[in-house]
Amino acid sequence: MRKEQFSERAAGRVVQNDAAANEAGLEYAMSADDFDRVCRLIRSEAGIALNPNKQTMVYSRLARRLRATGKRSFADYLDWLEGDSGAEKQDFVNALTTNLTSFFREAHHFPILEKHLASLRAKPRINIWCCAASTGEEPYSIAMTALKAAGGGTSPARILATDIDTTVLETAAAGAYCDEAVARLGAEVVRRYFLRGSGAYAGRVRIRPEVAGLVTYRQLNLLTRKWPVRPGFDAIFCRNVMIYFDRPTQLSLVARFAPLLNPGGLLFVGHSENYSEARDSFRLLGKTVYQVAPAAACKSAGRPGNS
Repeated sequence: MRKEQFSERAAGRVVQNDAAANEAGLEYAMSADDFDRVCRLIRSEAGIALNPNKQTMVYSRLARRLRATGKRSFADYLDWLEGDSGAEKQDFVNALTTNLTSFFREAHHFPILEKHLASLRAKPRINIWCCAASTGEEPYSIAMTALKAAGGGTSPARILATDIDTTVLETAAAGAYCDEAVARLGAEVVRRYFLRGSGAYAGRVRIRPEVAGLVTYRQLNLLTRKWPVRPGFDAIFCRNVMIYFDRPTQLSLVARFAPLLNPGGLLFVGHSENYSEARDSFRLLGKTVYQVAPAAACKSAGRPGNS
């Protein structure tokens, strides 16, 4: 067991100095000031609002970065990070980003998406943005739904899949998963949309090219002032990411999504999210599914910059 795995006595509280860290069986001390600096920095870089009860998680994840970079204390690491740390700032963000996902998570969304896409089949191109792609299960679930909505033919859907975490995007682009990740999908779904590995790759599956070909991955921070996308989306998935932001940031993002959507476009959010305050931009269509208000939608539907 590595020292950063907290003992019950040390878990959930700040360890102020090296002596206390040694007594608690920890590799590094994390002072209250260290934790506050981490909170300020991750909020500035990624909009994530860390609760005080996340100290254990922060220590565990960042202790690995201290070890990897050779820093001897959190203060040294944070001084370096706030200065000229090069690519380490992205590694810091990657370390503190939560990436819980699965295929067809929040399954009630996908019949609604399928019906919506089927109604758009006459369009030469259907554009979808998945804002929190993580390791790819969500954008590939959207792609499978698009193929199903196309009735077995070629789908006109194109999915822009973005995430702030560059590490998970690499996993997503590879499109390879263990058998356990698809165990609940059913044999027919796995046969239709995945390739099974053999030999050295036994126990693994890979997304079929016709599914992967609908998805383009790109790194994107939702907090940036100008997103590198253009209006013209028919659906936006932003599920279980805005819950890490404060309320003003959440409502600001929701307002920014509206003019990117074509008239009738849908916004899918996470199961615990409610944006009824954004009634000028969206109306509730179903459980955590919103339809853009006509006055708020983009005025000239076009091809967004997602490929």
